Amino acid sequence: MKLTSKGRYAVMALTDLTLYYKNGPVSLRDISLRQNISLLYLEQIFLKLRKYKIVESIRGKKGGYRLSRKASDIRLSEILSAVDENVKTVRCIKHLKKGCNGKSIKCNTHKLWDELDGHINSFFEKKLLSDLAHKNDLEKRL
Repeated sequence: MKLTSKGRYAVMALTDLTLYYKNGPVSLRDISLRQNISLLYLEQIFLKLRKYKIVESIRGKKGGYRLSRKASDIRLSEILSAVDENVKTVRCIKHLKKGCNGKSIKCNTHKLWDELDGHINSFFEKKLLSDLAHKNDLEKRL
């Protein structure tokens, strides 16, 4: 399984946004500096997050971004989906008859990887953005 930088950065940036929004909208430049993520890359990510109504932009001198709803209502699976992150452990597509080894049958370990895929996606479905923000906030205080 491989999670691309786009998915990791989207989660990092939204956790940062959640932590720093207490002072008003957060600029992508600030997130970029704190998280060491390219500003250009963040802009691309936030376009997708805005399209999926996870964030909204605020214009003006003190503008930036904020979450479009509470962090406790945003699942990590939703964030990953918004940035086209597809977490898969098998190469084949479930509903096709062709297997992952290019033949008409599935490989002999297919069920193992398919089960792992289910666990991983279930994990991201259960985790909320607020979980990460809360954990990071506690670590900062220690």
